[in-house]
Amino acid sequence: MTVRIGIDTGGTFTDVVALDEDSGRLVATKTPSTPAEPADGFMTGVRKVLETLGVAGDAVSAVSHGTTVATNKLLEGKVSNLGFVTTEGYRHILEIARQSVPDGYGNSYFWVKPPRIVPADRVRTVGGRLDVHGQELRPFDQADAVAAARFFRERGISTIGVCLLHSYANPEHELRMRDVLAAEHPDATVSISSEVLREYREYERSVTTLVDAAVKPDIRRYVGNITSRLDAFTAGGVPFYVMKSNGGVLSAAEVVHQPITTVLSGPAAGALGARLVAERAGFASVLTLDGGGTSTDVTVVLDGHPALTTEGSVGGYPSKIPMIDVVTVGAGGGSIARVSPEGTLKVGPQSAGADPGPLCYLRGGEEPTVTDAHLLLGRIPPHLLGGEIPLDSDAAAAGVSQLAGKLGLGVEECAAGVLEISAWNQANALRQITVKRGLDVRAFTMVTFGGSGSLLACRLIDVLGLAGVLVPLNPGNLSAFGLLTVDVRNDYVRTAVSRQSALDLGAVQRIFDELTAEADAALAREGFAADARQFVRTADLRYHGQAFEVRVGVPAGEVDRALVEGVAEMFHAEHGRLYGYDFRGDDRQEVEWVNVRVTGVGPIRKPDITEAAHGDGAEAARTGSRPVYFDSWAPTPIYARARLGADDVIDGPAVLEEFGSTVPLHPGFRAEVDRFGNLLISPLDDAPELRR
Repeated sequence: MTVRIGIDTGGTFTDVVALDEDSGRLVATKTPSTPAEPADGFMTGVRKVLETLGVAGDAVSAVSHGTTVATNKLLEGKVSNLGFVTTEGYRHILEIARQSVPDGYGNSYFWVKPPRIVPADRVRTVGGRLDVHGQELRPFDQADAVAAARFFRERGISTIGVCLLHSYANPEHELRMRDVLAAEHPDATVSISSEVLREYREYERSVTTLVDAAVKPDIRRYVGNITSRLDAFTAGGVPFYVMKSNGGVLSAAEVVHQPITTVLSGPAAGALGARLVAERAGFASVLTLDGGGTSTDVTVVLDGHPALTTEGSVGGYPSKIPMIDVVTVGAGGGSIARVSPEGTLKVGPQSAGADPGPLCYLRGGEEPTVTDAHLLLGRIPPHLLGGEIPLDSDAAAAGVSQLAGKLGLGVEECAAGVLEISAWNQANALRQITVKRGLDVRAFTMVTFGGSGSLLACRLIDVLGLAGVLVPLNPGNLSAFGLLTVDVRNDYVRTAVSRQSALDLGAVQRIFDELTAEADAALAREGFAADARQFVRTADLRYHGQAFEVRVGVPAGEVDRALVEGVAEMFHAEHGRLYGYDFRGDDRQEVEWVNVRVTGVGPIRKPDITEAAHGDGAEAARTGSRPVYFDSWAPTPIYARARLGADDVIDGPAVLEEFGSTVPLHPGFRAEVDRFGNLLISPLDDAPELRR
């Protein structure tokens, strides 16, 4: 037997899915995360899933991993001891930043720009200047470079980002600066912008490079630790891939050289797993909601493709790399409920995490959480992971009761309020990826997954007017499953600004060829045969005078006038779809090309989604009942989801339980099992007044 493993490390649990490549059998499990040493939870998960399959470490053929190491470092603001080298005269580029005011000018009377990622006294400038085309105007100043390197060495600043003006067009000066740093400060970890992001816009490129440098030591240490432990456990080593933010994976050996690509590693895997499940179930366009112990991640899939962006940010730092467009909100199972300074109930974004966890864990938690509220109301069982983690209802009730007393509420009323606020926090995140982007949220079915992702599904249908909710099998492990469905992907970009009428077709062709050669070499290093390597070309276009671009596909073939005109037509159509208008046929608004891109893809075999056996009726899956609170206490039937089969139907109120998650089915809702074993939740139109 050969086994491929996907592991997603979250803030509270580490999720594991193993694929028997011979039979196609999938096995899923979970284990508590170990924040102090994430590799411990990782290896525990590997051993646990292999024990379930009855095989040893030598059966493992490959491991794919989604990690939050880079994300957590940035979210927690633990960026220090960082230095920055830029072009003479541009010392304050981080201070100037962008005139991007949150929430509009009318609501930001006291807006202050976010803190600099590098203090001003740790910025050094170097003489030398390139023009916008990469031509040298002034030579690189070797003496300045040596002085900068010695400045950092003498102060013990060992992580350095380098971003010199217009190095996206010509990396020569940055390469020379790196050589100087290597000679004068050999212990330093260095990132240069021409290798991190070859795009114009100096501020974003600078911060992206500095973020890459900031997380590089942590990612190298973490990946190296896991690699050595995997090698020892599997008696010889196996391919080890790390999930990237762009929806692909990359070998551990390569990812340590581009660590910024992992900043949304876990959420990207979940979105891709949800996409595959939804497509098989007949839904090409869906919303995805990944609810964990610390946060909830949401994204949108349109026509089978998760939305991508290069305008994302993590922890307040803009990271202009291709990433799946994820919105994260602090609304997980461990989100803490408390009284705000104004005297109102507030939930999140602070989380109890895995350690100490909610009050009901009895591990030292001191404040009630969303999980405590669910437990008090009977909506989850008195244990997690099939009984591996017992939950203490009395501890949850005591904490919620104390909070209720401060607010002048009844205990059940307070717990229900905690869940209502959490649901609205999630709903607002879903509105950001739909309503704010011109999409009608009511047109979508939502895929919920993660340990807490489906707990508020019914309420979100009501709040947002969703068409329905799809809950996959083993939803608590869908992100780990997603890691088994993704290909190796590498993105390459080059800025080449030109109006279409003046576009140098030969120059554009050369750039595409150079980027394709880079992508081809990377895929060769990853071990893909020449005939298996795939290349996707895209370009960022805008109307002349606009500040931002729209990305469209560029067909394969020679870059000639017909191809360019076809790309422009696609741009007009996409601009119209996004913004409701376009300037097709208007000679006064010329199309302008900005960036050209190539993505190299190395296909990986994906697991099959098998059909479920026909059910024997919902009653065959019923395990008993318990009191559950839906506006009032009532005996509520409990079902073991694993016993349900295709075409089984359950009407709420009910609670459906499985190893990694629970689905409370509110009064006025129905859950039907489709032919793949997914739950399809929809409202019963004749009982809207019951659905709370």
